Amino acid sequence: MGYVMDGLSPMAEHADQLLTLRLKNHAAMVELLQGRATPAHMGMLIAMYNITEALHKMGFGAEYAGEVTSGRETLINIVQRSHKIGRYTPTGAEVAALNSLMELHDAQMDVVTVKDMDNAIKMAAKEINSGRATNLRKVQ
Repeated sequence: MGYVMDGLSPMAEHADQLLTLRLKNHAAMVELLQGRATPAHMGMLIAMYNITEALHKMGFGAEYAGEVTSGRETLINIVQRSHKIGRYTPTGAEVAALNSLMELHDAQMDVVTVKDMDNAIKMAAKEINSGRATNLRKVQ
């Protein structure tokens, strides 16, 4: 019964967990901006994108398709460039795109329920496991 009730509660009611998630995402962004991003930091940003896209497909922020697409292209560009130069270096336009993506993710977290988040995680995992997700580990 606890899960059913918890699933209906907004993510915003889980302030501690939500704050931890936001701090990790924003810390990864700071590391990227300061030129110190590691694969783990990029993994955090990619995971944030995956959930943002899944929630977008579920109708949360449906009007922000451009930001979602731009965020995906930006992450792909940054990671692919890192294969050539050995570090993660965003351009000014890429920083703006990631900031917009992060803003959308934060706004989504303010309105979704725990069940919505669980469904988004399952949707993102399904995309990855099916092979439909872009494999950023491959050099293109």
